[in-house]
Amino acid sequence: MASEARCNNGQHPTIDNILPLVGRTPLIELHYTIDGKPRRLFAKYELMNMTGSVKDRMAAYIFRSALATGALRPGDTVVEASSGNTGISFAAIGRALGHQVRIFMPNWMSQERVSLMCGLGAEVLPISREQGGFVGAVSMAEAYAKANHHVFAPRQFDNDANITAHERTTGPEIEIQLASLDLEVDAFVAGVGTGGTVMGVGRYLRRNGRSVHIHPLEPADSPTLRTGHKVGKHRIQGISDEFIPSIVQLDELDEVVDVWDGDAILMAQALCSRLGLAVGISSGANVLGAMQLVERLGPDAVVVTILPDSNKKYLSTDLCRDEPAREEFITPHVTLDRFTAIRNFPADMYETKPLEVDA
Repeated sequence: MASEARCNNGQHPTIDNILPLVGRTPLIELHYTIDGKPRRLFAKYELMNMTGSVKDRMAAYIFRSALATGALRPGDTVVEASSGNTGISFAAIGRALGHQVRIFMPNWMSQERVSLMCGLGAEVLPISREQGGFVGAVSMAEAYAKANHHVFAPRQFDNDANITAHERTTGPEIEIQLASLDLEVDAFVAGVGTGGTVMGVGRYLRRNGRSVHIHPLEPADSPTLRTGHKVGKHRIQGISDEFIPSIVQLDELDEVVDVWDGDAILMAQALCSRLGLAVGISSGANVLGAMQLVERLGPDAVVVTILPDSNKKYLSTDLCRDEPAREEFITPHVTLDRFTAIRNFPADMYETKPLEVDA
């Protein structure tokens, strides 16, 4: 059994002890040229979160909300289906709070993800394609939650707190950081796994009727959002998980942006090798999506995206292998020039009421 995480007074940390490790991440201003034309875009550097991914925001908010409402009680086991980052976030925060964590995960995800979850004290149950793949993992997690007592199921694909986390943290952070440069957002784009990021940031940026382009992104190799079901296969772990989550309201969003998985790999490799930004494959995809929107909206447009996680969870994948370029790829046309990191938060941001919760 994994050792219990405790504070010096012998008690488990509270969720408010953990929240300072989540959010308030830098905003990267990325300068590049495409076919010789100078451009820029902005991206939230989510590697700075507690476990190194944007999913810490959602996990922390769901835990805090569940504790406030009594849905999560002492001694409960946390049970979830995940393709990796969410499972890692729930494992770390759940174990810190003193809960056992059980993750159902497709067995083709990177070994690093499995090892990280196990190292954080979680039990990982691999689900094969024959057992239903990701849909099977969701079904098995749900069945386990219904068949056992003292279980908390976050249900990330159906939980509105997933959206609210980004509406109350990621969105405001983007606005504050851009305001320090006297800028406002014209467009936001993010890959859809659960859809919480694009829905929550979009709702915040569009509050009071503001006109902002909000685009979901998916692999061109496997266009789930366009078709409504699993089509083809892709290598951008963490997005396009075989179905459209219930919290994703496509009628609230602008058109889907497509990125080839090989192009995403090449861009992630370039961000790392040329600029030292050690990001994962979905970060490469999001940057390519943002580049498409800059070309569509014009070079002065303020386009923002997310760098969801680091390359450390992909060391055994094609991210660390030679990837052939294809004619339709964008990355071969791009030179990454430089970046600036922007923090600029009010000193008291989240200090008095970190991640407000509707009880």
